[in-house]
Amino acid sequence: MILGCIDIGSNTTRLLVADARLRPPREVAADKVFTHIGTSVDGTGAIPGEKIAQVAQVVRAQAALARDAGAERLVTVATAVVRHAPNAAALAAAVKRDAGLELRVLSGEEEARLSFLGATRALAEPVSAPLAVIDVGGGSTEIAVGASDQAVVWSRSLRIGSGLLADAHLRADPPTTGELGRVREQVEATFEGLRPPRVASAFAVGGTATSLRRLVGSELSGDSLRRGVEVLCRAPAAEIAAGFELDLERVRLLPAGIMVLAAICERLSCPMRVAQGGLREGLVAELAGT
Repeated sequence: MILGCIDIGSNTTRLLVADARLRPPREVAADKVFTHIGTSVDGTGAIPGEKIAQVAQVVRAQAALARDAGAERLVTVATAVVRHAPNAAALAAAVKRDAGLELRVLSGEEEARLSFLGATRALAEPVSAPLAVIDVGGGSTEIAVGASDQAVVWSRSLRIGSGLLADAHLRADPPTTGELGRVREQVEATFEGLRPPRVASAFAVGGTATSLRRLVGSELSGDSLRRGVEVLCRAPAAEIAAGFELDLERVRLLPAGIMVLAAICERLSCPMRVAQGGLREGLVAELAGT
């Protein structure tokens, strides 16, 4: 069974088409477009009309790619920036009109659960439980704790992400010490009082995590995350992007995303591994009913 999902996030709109008969599902096709909804919203969080039109056209194009790849069913979801937008219904209407798809706006709890599902289904071998899955997105961060292939027992969704932090504080290229300090202050203020359950293992998903695999490797600890920030501060973003084969836009967001991961790593008292699956893989698994 070939299934697909389109994920409209704060920074990107992404397509995954996968063969759900396999476990973990095997990628058949994928696409990513930096649509930057998060940077376009006004003071109320509303999405401008021209941005709504742009995103709807991206979804239309990705839906066509999915069907060409053999997708039998296709689901479209939106996360934090749309979740908090007062005119989310306008985007849903545009997606329905232009792409013929219903838009499902995920709650923070749903986003955490699906990221957990996608990460645990992609595990090549059993891991110690309980385990945590951390999804640092552009406009929110989700933390879910549970046991492999079992229900989430604790989760939190926080309105902090790489895009929100970078847009608010990071102007220089590369970032300055003062800018990084302001990012760290906001992260610490957001996580003040957060007490997740103790875990035996942890996995990171999302754009920050997958980019870090190229930058510092798949094992994320306090030391490796600090090293990642140091690398990003040595040269302009274009040079880092070329040297590590990363998207230029992703490099701009990485310092902020790393600081979110570092704060969570400290609170979990547990290093993280970069997971092979995440939100989109979770959506495919849910769609398949597996």
